[in-house]
This record gives sequence, structure tokens and C-alpha cells, in this order.
Amino acid sequence: MVDLVARYVDAMSAALDELPAATREPIQTLSHRRLLDNPHGDQARWLDAVLSLPEVSASLAMDQDTLQLSVDGVVDREALARALQALHPWRKGPYDFFSVHVDTEWRSDWKWQRLAPHLDDIEGRRVLDVGCGSGYHCWRMRGAGASFVLGIDPTILFLFQFLAVKRYQWNQPVWLAPVRMEELPACAYFDTVFSMGVLYHRRSPLDHIEELLRALRPGGQLVLETLVVPGDENTVLFPADRYARMRNVYFLPSAALLVRWLERLGLADVRLVDETVTGVDEQRATDWMRFHSLSDFLDPDDHSRTVEGYPAPRRALVTARRRHS
Repeated sequence: MVDLVARYVDAMSAALDELPAATREPIQTLSHRRLLDNPHGDQARWLDAVLSLPEVSASLAMDQDTLQLSVDGVVDREALARALQALHPWRKGPYDFFSVHVDTEWRSDWKWQRLAPHLDDIEGRRVLDVGCGSGYHCWRMRGAGASFVLGIDPTILFLFQFLAVKRYQWNQPVWLAPVRMEELPACAYFDTVFSMGVLYHRRSPLDHIEELLRALRPGGQLVLETLVVPGDENTVLFPADRYARMRNVYFLPSAALLVRWLERLGLADVRLVDETVTGVDEQRATDWMRFHSLSDFLDPDDHSRTVEGYPAPRRALVTARRRHS
């Protein structure tokens, strides 16, 4: 059981050699601790699912909306589907494993379509994706030409969903580490840093933005996406308890206040490039995520409000740049 995980941790550790030691070493140490020394109670089951996937050489289409693994020949689609279902719930995607379509809760490709026109050219760039989930956007970043992609997310299940793809693309410079952004010292290493769907989970959103900023090289691009509420530059929602049935939600600013936060922290070229209300066709329950989803979190009589009476989820996408001085 340990061999594949140990092999992955060793390979990722080697791939991080170019990072400053102060950043590289915590990633290596925490990955080893969480995957090898003190593994999650369900890790053996998840690993069995990954190991039961077909032993084939496969290609991966990373430049299309559905990440598609393909192989010449025939695979047992029923056995494949059972193995992939053992990694339930699948949140971010979609994926296609040898013609088995994994219809994830989120249409993450829609988010990519909204942000892609506003990205700096990432050909040859080093990219950090904070809160990356199963790594869907990491693969899209590589497909867009990034030379190195590191995703970080503390949820161990997401790492095994990532491994379901990575085992077929071992030599691709795309990695996922089970760490949190606040556990990484400053490195000023990455050309592009993404934080999508993280800020509202942080008790101190300004601290999170500063952490992202410290990971960027001077002149690098920040791509920040988070929940916002309608209002002016003085508007922020701090839920009394839950928001859309999520307990760990703290500050939801207006888009205008979000821009002000970034400018106040010294970022340059701050631009609000998209603001979109999340619809039940973008986030929904499927056979691959069989729990409650967005439609269950909205007022059944008024989808403009959450069940708690707050404004329904809308997401703002902001880009900015770290100043050179």
C-alpha cells in the first residue's frame, strides 16, 4: 500500500528542488507526515481504488473542458466506474477516464472559461494553485503551457483523486501537496498564484492575501476568486452562523471592497474581471457527488437568497500584480 504513496512523496520532493529551502522543506515534511507517518483513516481504501485502475499507458487532453484520459484498446468500464466511485465525492471537474464520464459537482470548466481571457500568458511560468481540490485547474494550467504547477489542498481525498490522473501522467510537472497556504513561508518564487474559493474560509482574509502576495515574484500575477455580496466599497457580510449551510464562512465583501483590500495591501493593476451569480446548473448534485448541493442551500421560494436569508452565492474574479518595489 505504501509504495505508490511513498513513490509519489519522493518524486514530488525531488521536483520541488528549485523552491527556496524554507518553502520546500515544510512541504516535504508535512506531506511525509500526513501521507506516510500518520495517514488518514480512509487512505488504504482510497489507495486501493487508485491501484485498481487499469494498468495502461494513457494520454491526457489538458486543453479541453473535460480532462480526458485515453488509451488504445479496451478497458473494463464497469470495474473502472466502481473504482472511481470509491473516490466519491468528486467535487471539481469534469473528467473522462477511458470513456467513463465523471460528472463532478462543480462545472469547473465554466470557471476556467471566465478566467482564461484575463490570464497573463502562462507559457513557461511557475504556477501555484491554492485550495486546488482534485487538481482540475492544475491540469488546465499545464495545458495552457505552465512549466511547473504546484497545487496545495489539505483534503487527503482530493490528493487521491489527483493520483487517479497523475499515475498516468507521472512525468508531467504537476503536483499536489496536502498542505495549507498558511503553513508555507514566503518564497517570492511563483510567476502566477491562484486562490479560488478559499478567501471566505479564512478568519483573516487580509492575512491570506498577504500570504499569496509573498509567494509571488515581483511582477507576478495574482488570480483571486471568492464569494462576494452586492454593495459598495464599504459593504461586507459576516454571517451570524452558517452561510448557504456552510459553517466555516467568515468575510464576504462586496466586489468593490475586495478591490480596495488588494489595493490597500499594495498590489498593482487590480482589476475586477468577472462577477457571476452561481447557478444550480454550475454547482449541483450528481451520481458522482450524491450529497446536498447548491439547490438545497437556497431559499426554495426565492433563489436570490440562501436558506439563512443572505444574498445567494455570487463569485468575483479579480486579477492583480505584485509590485517590483
